[in-house]
Amino acid sequence: MELSEFVDRLDGKLRTDAYADLDASANGLQVGPAEATVDHAAFAVDGVLETARRAADVDADVLVVHHGLSWGGIERVTGRSYDRLAPLFAADVALYVSHLPLDGHPELGNAAGVADVLGLADTEPFGELGPEHIGRRGRVPDGTSPEAIRDRLTAALDTGGEDVRLLPFGPETVEEVAVVTGSGADWLGEAEAVGADLLVTGEGKGKLYHEAKEARISVVLAGHYATETFGVRALAELVAGWGVETTYLDVPTGL
Repeated sequence: MELSEFVDRLDGKLRTDAYADLDASANGLQVGPAEATVDHAAFAVDGVLETARRAADVDADVLVVHHGLSWGGIERVTGRSYDRLAPLFAADVALYVSHLPLDGHPELGNAAGVADVLGLADTEPFGELGPEHIGRRGRVPDGTSPEAIRDRLTAALDTGGEDVRLLPFGPETVEEVAVVTGSGADWLGEAEAVGADLLVTGEGKGKLYHEAKEARISVVLAGHYATETFGVRALAELVAGWGVETTYLDVPTGL
């Protein structure tokens, strides 16, 4: 498959252009020539030195990541930026990035993956960001406890050995769950507004404890990395269906 077709297919599926004015990440093709062929694609959460080297080691033609290298532009290719780009150039590996478009995608997204793990029903968009959404919310069919949701995520996620944390400030029975993966603490107010009993996100902020307590909403902090493996794994499955060899590079951070 030509690299240009590979990029066009992903951009179309993920609606990359819809997030162009909303996301600090330069989504789409960040590194790559005008013409190239993709026979093997590697996938990872983070576009960093380790994943760049590993993509080169498996002879990938493109590395697809959630967190890329350009966040509002690269002024100088020196230091860490040079180190991360050098293996890509040396092995002729392109870099494709999907940040917020992959967070809230209703089928392939990170939040959709968490919702599937929890068995949420009647899911719909959540986590407003301008005209778009970066999360999902849904109903727990038979209700459950905050502790049971924490335990389910503990069993399902690769947290790098770290605990999934629970702030148990909501009802003893959880019926409505909102999900914004990664750094989603700022959407607690929206969770309160839509009547959610529990918010699942990756990492918290100092203000989150008291905000959740005052809003009477439980919060599960399951790790930024751990909650954002779903999207790139789903993309790997999609791309494999195009006849492209795929490799998933798992580099858990524990954060």
